[in-house]
Amino acid sequence: MDEWSGGDLRVRPIGVIHSNFTEAASTPIQPTYAQEAAGQVVIAEPYASALDDLEGFERVWLIYWMDRADGFQAHVTPYRDTRRHGLFATRAPCRPNPIGLSAVRLVRREGRTLHVADVDILDGTPLLDLRPYVPAFDAHVRSRAGWLDESAEGRRLADNRFHASLNREFGGKASSPSSPTSGGAPPVADGEEP
Repeated sequence: MDEWSGGDLRVRPIGVIHSNFTEAASTPIQPTYAQEAAGQVVIAEPYASALDDLEGFERVWLIYWMDRADGFQAHVTPYRDTRRHGLFATRAPCRPNPIGLSAVRLVRREGRTLHVADVDILDGTPLLDLRPYVPAFDAHVRSRAGWLDESAEGRRLADNRFHASLNREFGGKASSPSSPTSGGAPPVADGEEP
């Protein structure tokens, strides 16, 4: 089977991510470069009890819907290089499905609010899921990193190359935004990772 034939998939936000970043420009491109940037993850009430036992984990994966960047582009010039690459060889946000993934540091829990650090996510981003970061499962420090192993570009903050307002400057094509529950239009994404 070459394509999914089960129809549209639906996702439901389980909360919202808050940060001090309101636009892509100057947002860290990875949690590693966020320099302790603080944020909060507010879980919707029906899911609050699912946070039980999370406090013992130092980091959590935030899985979110990137809702403010341009639509799908097959080739991009990522922040950490000056050459174009196939989208799936990058972490650029202009993906067919706007799903973001960040491993942030869990500072503390207050009820249904998680206080986190090392945030590289725009304020108001819908949260789709979160999971504990487990070093034994998630860290593969000796893995090859393709073109990134040879790149001399040291960028740590985003610019607007993947956002509609400046998209023409970088030769991309914008598409209209799509919501987490929409089915047909190409989705858009919001922050880029190396």
